[in-house]
Amino acid sequence: MIAVLQWTVSSVPDKNLAYLRQELNQLRNKYKNEELLVCLPEGFACFDAEPSELMAFAHASQPFIREVCGLAKEYNVWLSAGTIPIGDGDKYYAASLLIDSSGEVVARYNKIHLFDVDVNDSKKNYRESNSTIAGKELVVVDTPFGKIGLTVCYDMRFPGLFGALRARGADIILVPSAFTVPTGKAHWQPLLQARAIENQVFIVAAATTGTHDRGRETYGHSVVISPWGEIEAMLATEPNNIVYLPNMDKLTEIRQKMPLMSHNQFNYEFKHEQ
Repeated sequence: MIAVLQWTVSSVPDKNLAYLRQELNQLRNKYKNEELLVCLPEGFACFDAEPSELMAFAHASQPFIREVCGLAKEYNVWLSAGTIPIGDGDKYYAASLLIDSSGEVVARYNKIHLFDVDVNDSKKNYRESNSTIAGKELVVVDTPFGKIGLTVCYDMRFPGLFGALRARGADIILVPSAFTVPTGKAHWQPLLQARAIENQVFIVAAATTGTHDRGRETYGHSVVISPWGEIEAMLATEPNNIVYLPNMDKLTEIRQKMPLMSHNQFNYEFKHEQ
């Protein structure tokens, strides 16, 4: 089963850890014997902090990561750990970690596409590249839930990435996000449905929501979408969870009836890889 957590993430890492522990405890009590993949939103570790505070956290994030790994082991769940800033020189990577139920990090995806845009909201402009290093590697992981491809938020606007993950065998693609409200209203659902349909994959997007500590607003609407583009479950703007069991037989049937991969006349190449 896949659980998707949506909440108004704090700029204080310890508050986010406490919230995560609370939610894992409730999930494990309710789904006692189920194998669980718990998906967290982008920035779940520390969101909307002062830039200097975020940079300091990024260069001292390993204890936080150990705590998150400990929670995965304690509650016997897999965790898609949204993004955690991991420092490198004078910047950091927006790293999405996949942690197994023994508390081991089995994969790390560094966000490739950085959000350098102007938006009609309270913040007005975003320049992730000022502080963030773009990733250069695609990640697909074998798990008990299927083959999982990793992406983050703004990546969803680049179909070539999703096509490359599908070509590498992805059955489920995770999209932890912190979408702005204006772009969310315009594009969140259609973009994610398109990525699901054209690649015949389950899309699982955990999102932040609400007004954060320094006034930044995020869209929420965490969602699970089928390989046929159906909205299987979607939240509104309240903190809440989705729990969903993907039908892998349905995935196989859709791919057999419409074999897009064998019909495709274009190769997916990623310019950063050799």
